[in-house]
Amino acid sequence: MRSLLAASAASAFVRSSASPLRPPLFALPFRPQLSSTRFCAARPVSAAAAKSRGGGAGCSEMEDRAVHSGEIHVIVGPMFAGKTTALLRRVQAEADTGRTLALIKSDKDNRYGLDSVVTHDGTKMACWALPELSSFQDKLGAEAYNKVDVIGIDEAQFFDDLRDFCCKAADRDGKIVIVAGLDGDYKRNKFGSVLDIIPLADSVTKLTARCELCGRRAFFTLRKTGDTKTELIGGADVYMPVCRQHYLDGQIVIEATRIVLDLERSTVTSDVK
Repeated sequence: MRSLLAASAASAFVRSSASPLRPPLFALPFRPQLSSTRFCAARPVSAAAAKSRGGGAGCSEMEDRAVHSGEIHVIVGPMFAGKTTALLRRVQAEADTGRTLALIKSDKDNRYGLDSVVTHDGTKMACWALPELSSFQDKLGAEAYNKVDVIGIDEAQFFDDLRDFCCKAADRDGKIVIVAGLDGDYKRNKFGSVLDIIPLADSVTKLTARCELCGRRAFFTLRKTGDTKTELIGGADVYMPVCRQHYLDGQIVIEATRIVLDLERSTVTSDVK
């Protein structure tokens, strides 16, 4: 096993020094002093990469199974909780150990452009913007996909095929998949397929924000507008993080406002007639 890890580290260095495939695929220099980073000890590199590095015939059955197993890590929370920041930190930690990574986000999120995953404070990293995750391997190409060790997924609630993709990437292909997304919508109902991958996950991190109205921990997202569709892309102009009490108070205010506006509209319509 020790020789296997040494071989993996050495070939990771060789791979990272090669010319990059294309911008959204990252291969950063191997740093021996960071080899004990939280994920590095958990598993070697991806199944395809490990196989090409001589980890086949010489391994015991248990070692071979460990090499080929992937991981799924889920980061959830309300808006403005720092989910994207946490995602970028974790994939960067993986890249710092010499692993190759790729980032994906939904093409529905065009607030900061389509070519980058961007935090609310402006930190960014190049990514693939896709309508569904199933198209990722075809977009990247089979050879490049096999070299990817870590896949980061931002705004995961917008992908209907999230569960299938994570199963295949981690269970079949041996990838580390790190997922960030909203666990609930503005009504506190399940949002997309993020909760469906909780049973598959190696770890789940629930982040909180700070309530804009009282400063306490915020667990929920309050929509400021009267729009009722579930998917409504927006930032601080549309949403705010709130604690439980201010979520409930806010819903009362929003509902009262809606009733008043409906009455005003019906009055105007009657006057016109």
